[in-house]
Amino acid sequence: MKRGLVIISGATGFIGRPLALDLAEAGYEVAVLTRNPQKASALFGNRVRPARWDGRTSEGWRELASRALGIVNLAGENIGAGRWTDKKKQEIVRSRIDAGRAVMDAFQKVSARPRILIQASAVGYYGPRGDEEVDESSPAGEGFLAAMTRDWESSTSGAAAFGVRCVVVRSGLVLDREGGVLPRFLRQFRFFAGGPLGHGKQWLSWIHRRDEVAAIRFLLEREDLAGVFNLTAPGPLTMKGFARTLGWVMKRPAWFPVPAFLLRLLFGQMAEETLLAGQKVLPRALLKAGFRFSYPDLKNALLEILR
Repeated sequence: MKRGLVIISGATGFIGRPLALDLAEAGYEVAVLTRNPQKASALFGNRVRPARWDGRTSEGWRELASRALGIVNLAGENIGAGRWTDKKKQEIVRSRIDAGRAVMDAFQKVSARPRILIQASAVGYYGPRGDEEVDESSPAGEGFLAAMTRDWESSTSGAAAFGVRCVVVRSGLVLDREGGVLPRFLRQFRFFAGGPLGHGKQWLSWIHRRDEVAAIRFLLEREDLAGVFNLTAPGPLTMKGFARTLGWVMKRPAWFPVPAFLLRLLFGQMAEETLLAGQKVLPRALLKAGFRFSYPDLKNALLEILR
């Protein structure tokens, strides 16, 4: 017996795909919003239901929203895929705002609404914070990422007016060997050229991809929870500490830092806000709610990923 219908945007992505499969395996009916249903069918088989959408409205999947238990909105252009040109930044913002508008279009046009909306966001919301500890009560920071995530979260904030339980998940650096930033580090370390980025003092708030998926499902199923939750492991560490731990796990040296000037030359503002700056983010709301991390420390997380 199915436990209810969950609609996921961004379901073919790095987080969306394992989440869709996890929910399907747990007995949920899962519908994935996609511009290419054939590609989604090839990716998921018959485990999920592809639903065509245009990325901007609820046209084509509105009927599903009228009987869905919840919507998980993960859609958005990859912020780490190359230099941030003006065009790239516009695409990053537009993809997220358009997805939020599509979700709101569904809430406005159906009479029976989903009970929960989980809206993706990122710890970039807090901006560069040096050694300051930040949690869900901390204010927004400065910079492009902070402004973008504020707009991203605001794109669906109106859902609360419909009586929907709204959850915002601010994710840290999600680690897995299949995608994200970790494979780039792995290539360096395999060739004995690994080390921190820049001076290495910037804080890195991370989470194992399995804990990311588990936390989203936890928040989906806990009907008493709403508001903002940081999805980061309780053990943030500096970039230098990250490189040292990865080197220990891979049995490789971590002595070769990538100079900050080179990263700025190659990636510009993207390097300044994502690679050379960081936040020491704590998941206080998630821990208070009783969530248990399977991988709270980096060494065990990397050992599991690279075993």
